[in-house]
This record gives sequence, structure tokens and C-alpha cells, in this order.
Amino acid sequence: MRFILLLLLLPAFLKAQNRKPNVVILLSDDQGWGDLSVSGNTNIHTPNIDGIAKNGALFDRFYVQPVCSPTRAELLTGRYHTRMGVRSTSEGGERFNLDETTIAQAFKSAGYATAAYGKWHSGMQYPYHPNARGFDDYYGFCSGHWGDYFSPMLEHNGAITEGKGFLVDDLTDHAMSFMEQNKDSPFFIYVPYNTPHAPMQVPDRWWDDYKNKPVALRAEDGLEEDLDFTRAALAMCENIDWNVGRIMEKLKELNLEDDTIVLYFSDNGPNSFRWNEGMKGRKGSTDEGGVRSPLVMQYPKMIKPGTKIREISGVIDLLPTLVDMANINFKPKKPLDGVSLKPLLSKKGSFNRNRLLYNYWNGNTSVRSQQYRLDSKGKLYDMIADPSQTTDISTRKPDVTARLREAATKWNAELLPGIHGEDERTFPVGHPDFRWTQLPARDAQPIGGIVRSNRWPNCSFFTNWTKPEDAIVWDVEVLADGDFEATIYYTCAPENVGSTFRLTFGNTNVLAKISEAFDPPLRGMENDRVERPESYVKDWKTLNIGKVHLEKGKGSLTLKAEKIAGKEVMDFRLLMLERSN
Repeated sequence: MRFILLLLLLPAFLKAQNRKPNVVILLSDDQGWGDLSVSGNTNIHTPNIDGIAKNGALFDRFYVQPVCSPTRAELLTGRYHTRMGVRSTSEGGERFNLDETTIAQAFKSAGYATAAYGKWHSGMQYPYHPNARGFDDYYGFCSGHWGDYFSPMLEHNGAITEGKGFLVDDLTDHAMSFMEQNKDSPFFIYVPYNTPHAPMQVPDRWWDDYKNKPVALRAEDGLEEDLDFTRAALAMCENIDWNVGRIMEKLKELNLEDDTIVLYFSDNGPNSFRWNEGMKGRKGSTDEGGVRSPLVMQYPKMIKPGTKIREISGVIDLLPTLVDMANINFKPKKPLDGVSLKPLLSKKGSFNRNRLLYNYWNGNTSVRSQQYRLDSKGKLYDMIADPSQTTDISTRKPDVTARLREAATKWNAELLPGIHGEDERTFPVGHPDFRWTQLPARDAQPIGGIVRSNRWPNCSFFTNWTKPEDAIVWDVEVLADGDFEATIYYTCAPENVGSTFRLTFGNTNVLAKISEAFDPPLRGMENDRVERPESYVKDWKTLNIGKVHLEKGKGSLTLKAEKIAGKEVMDFRLLMLERSN
């Protein structure tokens, strides 16, 4: 009888033994190395993120890029962002080229269910959209930052929807639900959280603990620190930690903890001057403080608890590492810049400790070896003896300096030419495999007197549309002929109702009228813990302007006023095209 029972249980046992590991990637936005208690910051308590390091590995020298979209492109492809067309953080420059293979595509091809929940920041219109990059399910926002973290306007697989509650909590809910739905087969989940990026919004539960709390560890002398901003950032990081704890508890509940690779890191240095272990630089800088990120990773079947990785590593290494750990037969179409870190984690095999890592942003390149950093001005620093980069030793170490300068020159010559000059890529419209095309104000150019609500386009809208010659223009390519329902998101004061405007593209010419007022106030400031630099937001009304026929080809998609009934036409946020055939 016992033998028969063992035979019955054997298939399930073998299936469990042969199951590929799940993968959960957790990414924060603008959190510095120092914004964790595991990094030594006594201002903050992050037991759940620290617990991943305790139960797995802490990477002591892990490097990302100085700003958001380059890091995300490198995570997704294992290649330096400068190879792939990433040249800015908005207006299309955040996109990596369509001939790249993503980590999600690699796992999906191996039979994984894939999902992404959060800030995408790698392109909005299909085929730059997450659903075209290997993710079965996507919920969040595709822009570079968002203006409201409490039940905001979001999207789910291209369709506009409304979030539920605080955004980081909401994203975590979606990740846990996906884990529950796919608990019996391998899954790959990417959760790019939107905090502690500004605006500095966080629920009272965390802010109340910090709003009057003394800040013991501070930024270096001579650096201007906004203590309320620091408090808000730390409160947001503790909220993230709480949500990381929820994910870890869900894995335990589903009995998947031993079968799941979990990793957590940030996309760049801190978004303000605050304690960062004395390192030079912050977000936007290619110095150590701008590019050193926390990375913790847990996988009980491979990583010994308490492992500390002292070798330098980077975000470009995560794709090759994860496919290697999951034993996926991945053959990239293009050579990877990253290498597998599995030998460091498993303590098996060899690893090149003489490698170099490169950081680039805004014309500045720095090079990191295991011991030294050559900064963007050609100065050399011993990062072991002088981690704060206070003393240039380039004249004392001429051989090292010459080697790293030569490496930087060669890297620049190979990787930078493609991202200089005009970005000739258009915004794709009407892909036949996808129902929705969003064309936000962010991606358009205002003509005439129309202005953005803020200097940073990502979550902006257009206002001051007062003259007949004013226009909103997108440089697009319609990918396939089709009929589309066109809807705009607008606001309009009662005294301005009655204006007409025209949507044109090629032979398409549709006239529409603003016939209903909707004039809500700007908002967002009611939830801000410190004054924001980005645009405030509004609630928006939708207006279906009818069915339009678009023919395949490139050109200008234009909104232009026909008649202005009052002082201005409207404030404009978004044009949505829904394929109807």
C-alpha cells in the first residue's frame, strides 16, 4: 500500500523538483543606496528589504545609471542604454529600439506567465508598450513620472482605468493577485514602483511617524538638505518596505518562497541631498552616489543566507543572471553587455573580477573598476581608500588613469554616436495587434501660444490655447489602415463652451465641438508633503469626437481650433484612439 502511495505521489514530486523558479523583480524610483537600514541608515527601518539580504545576498557594489529610463532599458535588455536609442526621459527619448529582446520575452518563450505593474517609462504606444515587450498583463502608467498617487488615472493593457487607493499599495495588490492566479506554473513579475520619486505623497500612516522626527544622519557638510523632503522620502521608502513584506508573505502563503527568485533595487541615486554613506553625487550624476544602488536577492535553493557580494556588478547583469539561474536556454539576437552573476551567488564557476562598468548621462561618462572610478572629467579616485571621491590620484597612478581613460574613449566612440542629434523615430499609431493608442500631451509639440503646464513633459497637459493658429501636433506613423474611435480628455470653463476644433492626418479631417463645460481646479497639493516641482493634475472629461479613418503612413497628426467661442479652446491632456475594426 505504501509503495502504491509513493508511486501516486511521484509525478507531483518530480514536477515540483523540475519546476523552474518564479522571478519577482522589485524596483524603486529615486531611492538611494543610503535609503535602507541594511545600508546603515538609522533614520529608517526597512526590515522586509533587509530580510531579503539576510535570507539571501547583498550586493555591496551594484551600479545602475544616473536616471530612470536608461536603467530600465538596461534591466530589460542586458545592454547599455546608449546602444538602443535611449537619449532622454520623455517625449519619446525614453524608448529603447524595437529590435531589442527583453527579459520578459525570454521568460515568456520559456513558458512563464509574465506581468508588469507600475512605472514603465520605456515607451507608451504599441509596439513600445509593455504588452508588446513580453508582458501578458500590464497595469500602471507608461510615463516617466505621475502627478497623483491616490486612485489616479492609470491604464490596464492599454485601456484607461482608475487606480484604487495609494498607488504603491495598489501595484502590490495586482502583483499578489497575479501570483495567486499563477501559483501552479512559473511566473515572472516585474514591479517598478513609482516612489520615492516626487511628488512626495505618502499615506498618513507613514507620514505621521516622520513629519516631526529628528533626522540624525544627514547629507554631507556643504550640501543643502531639505529635511522635510528627506522625511517624506524616508516615509515613502518605509511604505515600499511594508509592501515588499506583503509580497514575501504572499509567497510564504502560497508555499512558493523556496521556488522564487526575489530581487530588489533602485533605478538611480537619491532625488535629493540626504544621507548616502558620504558618497559624491545624487540622481543625475555619474559619480558614485548617483549610480550605486542597493541590490538584495533571495533564492533559497541557490543563495546561502547572509551572502555578501563585493565584486562590482550592474543592472546590465540582471538579464543574463536570471535566465542563467532559471536554466532558460536564451539566445539573444544581439551581444549582451552584462554577464551572469550566478557564479558569485552559487559559489560555483569563475567570474571576471577585472571587468569595467560604464555610467553615462548628459554628455558625462565615468568608468568603474573593482578599485577605482575615473570620473567624467578624467579624475581618478581610489574607491576603497576614498569612497567619497575627495582626492584625485590621477597623477599618482598614471598607468591606471591611462588605461581607464582609453577604455572610456573607446566606449564613447562605440556607443554614443547613435544617440546624438535628432531623434528621427515617430510615435506609432494603430498597430493591428493592439486595440488602443494613447497620444498624450507629453508626446506632442505645442504650436503658437499653447504651453505646457510644467517644464517637465511627463505628466503635463496643454493650456493657453487661445488663437486660431495654435495647434497640437504629433509626429506619427500609422502602422496599418483602420477605423478608430477618437476620444479626447479635456477641461473647459463654462464661458469657453462652444469652441470647435479639427483633427487631421493625411486625408482624414474630422470636426468636433466642445459642448459641455468641465472646469475642475488643479489638485495634488492637498496630498503633497512638500511642495512639488512637477505639474499639478486635474480630473479630465472625455469627449468622443467620432470615428476617424487613418491610412498607413507617416505624417503629422494635428489638433487645431476652427472657432474659439471664448478666451480659449480647452486644456488638453490626452487623445485616445481605439481601433474599431
